[in-house]
Amino acid sequence: RGHEPVLVDPLEKKLPLLDRMYKEFPKGKAPKVLGDLAALYRRADGFVIVTGEYNQSVQPALKNLLDHFLEEYFWRPSTIVSYSAGRFAGVRAAVALRTILAELGMPSLPSVLSIPTIGSILTEDGHSNEAWIDKAASRFLAEFEWYAQALAVKRKDGTPY
Repeated sequence: RGHEPVLVDPLEKKLPLLDRMYKEFPKGKAPKVLGDLAALYRRADGFVIVTGEYNQSVQPALKNLLDHFLEEYFWRPSTIVSYSAGRFAGVRAAVALRTILAELGMPSLPSVLSIPTIGSILTEDGHSNEAWIDKAASRFLAEFEWYAQALAVKRKDGTPY
């Protein structure tokens, strides 16, 4: 599709536990990792949020990552990929995540790509073993691309406030 996605893995970023948001630090005093992520997010046209399921909700490291920011997400669409080792495909986490994303100002799209039994559907290098996942992912990404492009144009025209 010609995009340059950037993977932000909360475990690799080693973010501090949230005690204040990025915007609450005095200018130039936030941890470097937060400043780098804020700049990355401001350049993004949208967010593909990937979540497993932890106690029927979003994984704690992902929630911590998301909560460090706010305005950086505004007027950018988000879409959800959920997965699990079992047959529920992380859908309970996806439902919880919709509310979080809306509160953060990045509305989630109607479609969710939910992957059950991830260990048997995806290979270790990320390729699918089943044709349905390729078809579903293609449609899912086409919808996300459409919204990301549309909202990018509107952001250039100005934002509601």
